[in-house]
Amino acid sequence: MWDIIAQIGISIFGVAAIILVAKKNKWGFVLGLISQPFWYITSFVNKQWGIFFLTIVYTGSWILGIYEWFFKKKKDS
Repeated sequence: MWDIIAQIGISIFGVAAIILVAKKNKWGFVLGLISQPFWYITSFVNKQWGIFFLTIVYTGSWILGIYEWFFKKKKDS
């Protein structure tokens, strides 16, 4: 059951995140971060430890994107 929910979450939030980031929309990073718990669930349930480790790295990447687009102060040029 959890794996099916995770697959649906990955499909909806993950795909939407990539599309928005490709269009330079900062909300793609938020959707990407929302998709991460679903990645953790599916990789843990299926004992895919390489994917589990990569999910940790991807979570950091999404957080960095959120910081860069929402919180980082822009330098005056």
